[in-house]
Amino acid sequence: MAERPWATPADIKAYSDFQAVKNRTDEKLKIDVTRAEQYIISYTNNRFDDNTKYPQIPEAVKTAVILVAEVYAYNAVEGERRLKSETFDDYSYTLSDTNAPKLDALDLGPLLDDFVLVQARSGVTMKLRKL
Repeated sequence: MAERPWATPADIKAYSDFQAVKNRTDEKLKIDVTRAEQYIISYTNNRFDDNTKYPQIPEAVKTAVILVAEVYAYNAVEGERRLKSETFDDYSYTLSDTNAPKLDALDLGPLLDDFVLVQARSGVTMKLRKL
């Protein structure tokens, strides 16, 4: 089994350009890494626990963990700062920056699609072909 954690807080700080992420404590970054690993496991349906196949975590998976953990860390630190609201009598509005990184924008497919395990649901798998 590829030993966890798959990335360290130092890896995330070295990669990130966001000062908010670099200033985040190592304890909190470890939690962000754990969340990122769970996201990758859910995305791929693969726990990477086969010692013969994955004696070490693949570099593409480690890169994906770093990217996802960075987004989690940035959004945790800057999340409250992005929201601004104002109220005038019976009228109110809320603004937020659109520059915040989002998981959907990371385009993790090219990094992780080779590691996705497809499992049959309810024990039946059908393959259809054109006649």
